[in-house]
Amino acid sequence: MVSDKSKEIIKSGIEIQRSQKTPSISMPIKSGIEIQQKSSNEFSSISTPIKSGIEIQRSQKTPSISIPIKSGIEIHQQLDTHKLFCNCPSVLRNDESDFEIKRRLHAVAGESGEIDVAVKHEVLLDKEFIYQGYDTTCLVELDEEPPHLINQEALGIGLQIALLLNCEILPISQIMRKTVVDGSNTGGFQRTVLIARDGYVETNFGKVRIDNVSLEEDSARVVDRKKERVVYRLDRLGIPLIEIGTAPDINSPEQAKEVALYIGDILRSCNVRRGIGTIRQDVNISIEGHPRIEIKGFQDVKMFIPTIKKEVERQKDNIKKKKDLRSEVRNALPDGSSEFLRPMPGVARMYPETDLPLLKISREMINQAKKELPKLRSEIQGDLIKKGLREDEVKILLKRGEIDDFLSLLKLVDEPRFVFKILIELPKEISRHEGKDVLEILTVDVIESILNLIRTGELKKEDVKHVMEEMVRGKSFDDAVKVEKLESEEIEIEIAKLVKEKPGLSVGGYMGLIMQKFKGKVTGKEVNEILGKLMK
Repeated sequence: MVSDKSKEIIKSGIEIQRSQKTPSISMPIKSGIEIQQKSSNEFSSISTPIKSGIEIQRSQKTPSISIPIKSGIEIHQQLDTHKLFCNCPSVLRNDESDFEIKRRLHAVAGESGEIDVAVKHEVLLDKEFIYQGYDTTCLVELDEEPPHLINQEALGIGLQIALLLNCEILPISQIMRKTVVDGSNTGGFQRTVLIARDGYVETNFGKVRIDNVSLEEDSARVVDRKKERVVYRLDRLGIPLIEIGTAPDINSPEQAKEVALYIGDILRSCNVRRGIGTIRQDVNISIEGHPRIEIKGFQDVKMFIPTIKKEVERQKDNIKKKKDLRSEVRNALPDGSSEFLRPMPGVARMYPETDLPLLKISREMINQAKKELPKLRSEIQGDLIKKGLREDEVKILLKRGEIDDFLSLLKLVDEPRFVFKILIELPKEISRHEGKDVLEILTVDVIESILNLIRTGELKKEDVKHVMEEMVRGKSFDDAVKVEKLESEEIEIEIAKLVKEKPGLSVGGYMGLIMQKFKGKVTGKEVNEILGKLMK
């Protein structure tokens, strides 16, 4: 039940001014990828970081760009677990909400005595916020109940990602609040915690440092936006996000895209959510003489190069026309250009989360993360191609998320092309012929049982399609695998009759008619041998 207090409430937060190193505007711009980029100075870190990771050597290339740039990329990826600070499921709802609450948010000065410039901008808009809730949300999302202890599964996934990025794991870290008053968080702040830092990735253009890896809550989801009010849905609020932030080491748009793709490969190798809206990418850009600009809203990595190039041209034009230069956040547009969103946030919006203890990451947790460290998708792709799969087949397995099932089935019958055929190709073919979805019938368990019979010699490979077709038509597994076979003499007599009745067909033509007539009672090899004798 929602309390009266939650129907109309004003939230505020205390801010602590913290120092942060800001890249010099006069330096050439570089680029890096960052998930909600935060300086490590914004977090309280205790004890000695633990170093671990994997290094991949890459050849060096020269960036193809006419003007030096300095840039940093931010990547925000949802993890596939329940919410970060409560046990509510990470399920997005499209049905009618169970309740609504209304709030207005305002900001107060932090310990520095100043209100953050971005926060001040949002407050001046004076908007009302409406939050839609469901039976799958709780009082934590409403900020009416203290947060629960951090989701350990999400933390484990975060540690794996940090290790793959060659980062130092922080044994102890302070969970922080970041003031956000645009309505996307019911409490006027977002919880975030730094778990690792000082990593790197190798690119064809040189090494790019990873400044930080953090866990944080995702924001509420906008369902309607008007000038004076915004309607949010609480279903997304609190879903775990991993944030990765690079140092400003990227020197070209091409390098920015390469880093984004490489980090994306790492993320998809771990237990993350997939689909539109589950990953968001931002990029920070500046050229000599121009302050840093953050561009938000990348959904497609292909837009990195055109967007960065257009922003560089925009900044050059600003300098040439001697415009009033200022750091700001801009929204990426589909054509590669951008529009003003809000002033650049300052460093005075972070303050400690007092409702939660310090986050302690033990050596045992790190060792466990190392034991369960997944292979990168690019590594798996190379291994499977060596085993005999084509590149396009590997991509299909990766896209459909069936790599684990494929590798498990391969242990039963070590023939990659055959396993791919019965896992991917045959169900698709049978579905098309039968005119219905077959995946609920031809499950991985069914395919595993079929492979077991092939492994023990109880079923022939050429009978697999017939067995699968029989199951789709309604037979049980036990009945479908009872393949009736004809004697060789009987088969030859029947084939001879067919050849006499329909003279002049090709071997392939006869083959199709015979296989259709006997439906699994003969093999293609047997039919081919008999046709070879009859058509001499």
